[in-house]
Parts: sequence; C-alpha cells; structure tokens
Amino acid sequence: MSAHPVPSDVTVLGLGPMGRALAGAFLDAGLRTTVWNRTPGRDRELVERGALSAPTAAEAVAASGLIVVCVVNYDAVDAILRPERVAGALHGRTVVNLTADTPDRARALAAWAGEHGIRYLDGAIMTPTTTIGTPDAVFLYSGPEELRREHRPVLDTLGGTHTHLGEDIGRAAAYDIALLDIFWTAMAGYAHALAVAKAEGITARELAPFTQGIGAILSPTFQELAEDVDSGTYSGEENPITSSASSMAHIVHTSEAHGIDAGVMRAAEGWARRAIGLGHGGDGFIRIAEVLGRH
Repeated sequence: MSAHPVPSDVTVLGLGPMGRALAGAFLDAGLRTTVWNRTPGRDRELVERGALSAPTAAEAVAASGLIVVCVVNYDAVDAILRPERVAGALHGRTVVNLTADTPDRARALAAWAGEHGIRYLDGAIMTPTTTIGTPDAVFLYSGPEELRREHRPVLDTLGGTHTHLGEDIGRAAAYDIALLDIFWTAMAGYAHALAVAKAEGITARELAPFTQGIGAILSPTFQELAEDVDSGTYSGEENPITSSASSMAHIVHTSEAHGIDAGVMRAAEGWARRAIGLGHGGDGFIRIAEVLGRH
C-alpha cells in the first residue's frame, strides 16, 4: 500500500452496474471519488470521467473517510473488508454498506466493524440503477443516526429519498428482504400468468394492457391490509378467505391441465386452507400473515 494515497471525498468499492451508477452520481455531483473493483477494467469509463483508480482495496479505503460498498452479497463484502491490511486501513473510517443480504449478516458485520474501530452504517437501495442520481432513487439506512447525519451531504448527492430506519443495524436489510419478497413473488406470478395465458392462446402483448388494472389496485390494497394486520381486524367482509381459496384452486386446475407447474399457487392455496382450517374462513386473505407468523 502506498504511504500517502491521494485523498478523496468518497470511495466506492464494487463496480458492478449499481456500483458504477453510485460512483457516477458522486462524480456528477463534483465529488472527488476513488473507485476499486476486484475485476480490473470496470473503472475505465469512470476514470475517464475523473475518478481515481486505486490498485488495491487497502489503498482505496485509505483514500477517503467515507467508503461506500456495493457488491453482490456479504460473502463478497467479507472477502474485501476483512483481510488484515484492509481492516487496518479502515480503522476510524465510515463504511456505508449498500450491499443486499440478510439482517443477521448485517448485524454480524457491524459487530466485526465495531471490534476493529470501523464506523458502520448499513443500507439498502430499493430502486434500479437508472434512478441513481435522480429524484426517483430510494435509499434506506439503519445504524448510528449520527453517522447518517455526518455523511448526509455526500450520500444525498445520490439523489432521491434517504430514510434512516433506526439504530438496529439489521433494519434496512429487513425492509429490503420484505420488499423484495413482494417484488419477486409478483414477478414469479407474472411469469406464471404469461405461461398460463400462452397455453390458452393469449399473447403477452394481449394480456399486458389488462395487467395495468391489477397493478393499480395493489398499492392501495397494501395500505388497507397493513391497517388490518396492525389492528388485528383481518376484515373479510368484501372478500373472505374462502373465496380467495376457491379462486386459487381454479388457477391451479387450469395450470396443471396444461402441464404447467402450479407449485407457487398450490403453496398459497395451502396457506389459505390452513387459515380456513383454523376457523378463519370468514376473515380476509391477509389473515395468512398472522397464520404464517405463528411458531
């Protein structure tokens, strides 16, 4: 490691699509930005735009007081940060980890950081690369609030909204997991719907205009059901879970009649049948959340 790395306002570790977007937004904001990636060559465009390329991770973290990490998972984070030379260079600096993983991994990494004198803030990015640097970006943070306040001027240059969720270091990852659960379950449902539609002679383009109506009712429905869950009312006045189970059974039947795997819908129907078996047939579908949460 060089004795006197060139100082910069921020260092970005990890130059996948999201890491490059983050570094690009920092550069666009006029910040002196150091970048590093395990695979050489990904920094070329950023360097042409003015970024400083660090030859090693240790030199990269030594260049800035604020280090932003965005890689594929926490295994990659550990491989980058935990080696002795890097950990030593990180002492007294702030790491903002925007890598997606699990709440328990976030807490474990924060504990390690504390043992090594590293200031640590965990985070999650809830929008795609194209939103970074625009008003549409959404960032979540958890951990020491003073770190978020201290580094807000730099982090806010990434655009969009930045929400601090609390001192529990695993809270941002918990939000990330829950929200991605919605997204990927919905994407799986859409893929399955397209397969069923195709089997019935309906093209994806033909179906797409009608999916907009389904999409439009989801957000207000989510808000309404959140009130039901937190209040424990689980109202089924408009659509009891018995009706939901019947509808899901029709989807399973039609899918399997075409030889299409209906495992996801079978699982959802099974949850509904379990709730009905527990005496909740007159409740709304979201009663399933309470049933699933029982230990």
